[in-house]
Amino acid sequence: MFSFLNHLPQVTKNILLLNIMMFIVTLILESKGIQITGQLGAHYVNSPLFEPFQIITHFFMHGNFMHLFFNMWLFVMLGAFLEQLWGPKRFFIFYIACALGAFALYNILGVSEIHSLKKQLTDLGYDMQSVNEHIRTNTSFMYNPQDEWLIKEYMMKVGIPMVGASGAIFGIMSAFAILFPNTEFRLYFAIPIKAKYFIGGYVLLELYLAFQNNMSDPVAHLAHVGGALVGAIIVLIWRKKDRSNFY
Repeated sequence: MFSFLNHLPQVTKNILLLNIMMFIVTLILESKGIQITGQLGAHYVNSPLFEPFQIITHFFMHGNFMHLFFNMWLFVMLGAFLEQLWGPKRFFIFYIACALGAFALYNILGVSEIHSLKKQLTDLGYDMQSVNEHIRTNTSFMYNPQDEWLIKEYMMKVGIPMVGASGAIFGIMSAFAILFPNTEFRLYFAIPIKAKYFIGGYVLLELYLAFQNNMSDPVAHLAHVGGALVGAIIVLIWRKKDRSNFY
């Protein structure tokens, strides 16, 4: 494993190790009852559980091993290649920008939905400052049984954090598809498919799923779209300004 790491460019290696380290720390702390995911994962900016540092910490957190594995697999496979082309500084800026873009787009719909839920609860006579305090302290409170569905929807919306580097990974995928559209991937390790079709189709699928409003789907599809969109915009601007560094 150490030999493998030695062959990775510096930024890619450091981000990979940081993600792995945070995953291990999360497993250890949560096994002891310390719910670090809820603290470092990203809540919507108008959630009572939001903290500014979550804008950064969330994209070094992952929900489970497979989430981490597939994100880091794509990151190492494509990110290392882009870092070798661009150099560490440009690649690091690109990675962070895509992650922040994913967070921003993720918030666009979520913030509006939370605002609407707050208004409905306020119209029903609930003191939102008191409700939010109960959510922050994880304590129960009295509510009208007829409003249970609305209370639960609000608590779910403000309480479930977004975690993962997927937004930044989608930015990397988007950049790769623009720069090397005819490079072939192996779908299911067997079926050849060009990058522009595989990644383009994947992003369109994420866009479709983002507007399905499926409460049982825990994936932040809109964040994936945000990362891909920012990645595409940055690469197109860079390529227009300096074609000598692009292929």
